[in-house]
Amino acid sequence: MATLRDIRRHIRAVRNIEQITRAMQMVAAAKMRRAQARVVAVRPYAHAMDEVARDVAKIGKEYHHPFLTPREEGRGLLILVTSDRGLAGSLNVNTMRAAHSHMLRAFGPGYEVVAIGRKGVEFAERMPVRLVHHRVGLPDRVEMEMLRPAVDRATKAYLDGDVRGIVLAYSRFKNLLTQVPTVQQLVPVPPADADEGPRTEGDYIYEPDGQAVLERFMPTYLLSQVFHAVVEGQASFYGAQMIAMQNASSSAGDVIRELSLTANKVRQAGITRELMEIIGGAEALQAARR
Repeated sequence: MATLRDIRRHIRAVRNIEQITRAMQMVAAAKMRRAQARVVAVRPYAHAMDEVARDVAKIGKEYHHPFLTPREEGRGLLILVTSDRGLAGSLNVNTMRAAHSHMLRAFGPGYEVVAIGRKGVEFAERMPVRLVHHRVGLPDRVEMEMLRPAVDRATKAYLDGDVRGIVLAYSRFKNLLTQVPTVQQLVPVPPADADEGPRTEGDYIYEPDGQAVLERFMPTYLLSQVFHAVVEGQASFYGAQMIAMQNASSSAGDVIRELSLTANKVRQAGITRELMEIIGGAEALQAARR
């Protein structure tokens, strides 16, 4: 059985861990509020870009842009957005599992990965996939231009014919308790639903021409979607980390209470033992005097 000194040392160690987890919880809560505000600001732009791209895919087939034309052969390319750090529960695992399952169904094994986030790099190194580009160490307030090299690498692979589709995987922030693994096909751009007409109204005349407009719009569309995914992923990470650290602090408190109860029992047993020894010694002295 552990001694009272060992138990007290264990209590101090767990209390130190509890202090760290509570501090991390407070930091994650502050950063999550800022990240959530960025999500609210970025979502309308990203959704509008997605709607425009789907409408273009539906009404602009006469331009035969590569991003609008499905391909039958080639590997798939996954843009995987994860966090750089852990201690966020199953957030990254759920995203990577959903992305891997989708890529296996759509393209088979051996697909290529553009990883944004250290956890995505570690995933690509463990799995039988090819890591073609990575970006780690993004700041909390990420800028769109920081993601351009990753998007350009994916775009080049598609335009060169190395891959037949680009898929984006990230964790979408729904609320503090819910982060949804999301897998989105970027290229070829899926058209709007067949029962829906174009969201844009009117017969537009493109200047200089539709092909030139698409050449400029499609890379911007890809960059906007990846930027939106990174912002969503950051909010999801801080939300998941806040809950994970809250649960860890609660568990540490439970362990401290259990250890304190055990320490009290050990201390009580020690006092009882000492009293029994004193009483036994007194009785032995009285018996010797008689």
